[in-house]
Amino acid sequence: MTTLSLIGIGTGNPDHVTLAAVRALNDADLILLPRKGEAKSDLVDLRRLLCQTLLREPEQAQIVEFDLPKRGEQGDYLGAVDEWHHAIAEVWASLMAHHLPEGGRVGLLIWGDPSLYDSSLRIAERLGAAGREVDVEVVPGITSLQVLTAEHRIPLNALAEPIQITTGRRLRERGWPSDAGTVAVMLDSGGAFTALPADDTYIWWGAYLGMEKQCLIKGWLSEVSDEIIQRRSSLREQHGWIMDIYLLAKQPLI
Repeated sequence: MTTLSLIGIGTGNPDHVTLAAVRALNDADLILLPRKGEAKSDLVDLRRLLCQTLLREPEQAQIVEFDLPKRGEQGDYLGAVDEWHHAIAEVWASLMAHHLPEGGRVGLLIWGDPSLYDSSLRIAERLGAAGREVDVEVVPGITSLQVLTAEHRIPLNALAEPIQITTGRRLRERGWPSDAGTVAVMLDSGGAFTALPADDTYIWWGAYLGMEKQCLIKGWLSEVSDEIIQRRSSLREQHGWIMDIYLLAKQPLI
């Protein structure tokens, strides 16, 4: 039997990785590291660094890198994601069959936490259909949202007020969610906050959280919106990729 351990690793900072994650990583018979192309080579580099730092005997570990299938950009978005997940499950199953034919423990290092805007759990559910039955275990990790609030030194919510976590796409389509005191926005391709009234919305923005190139900006949208858009564009051009997240509220949280 194969056990698949989805190991939350936070935002790439070794200091943010939990003891449970370190234990799961060292217990793995096979560690799979996805590559997302040259433009995002930093991501696999960080996973390699974590393995070198956290494994007791990294030179003895069976670490296999693989190219992550690309998601189709045409047609229905959800349909494209469904096909993409199927393709990834096929790759996972093939790698497990080749490198662990008799079964064992497989570790996958997941950015942030596997439960929050990550597809690894859904992909794992498809492994049976791909010919590889697995037991799945999840090791929680620190999320980018937690790092964002820590770095800005703010609470996540206003006093006794609800929060909503959404995507840039939804924010553009629907505007400010009803009954939300605070809105956390993930997976924004850039500038979705411009769909909101700038005069009464406060933003806490962060990119590359927990990394050496971390960048933080906060303020009223009317004052910092253009700065965030310009900084995000220049950072993406400089590094070839960007991961950012932001929190919105109608007033400063502290």
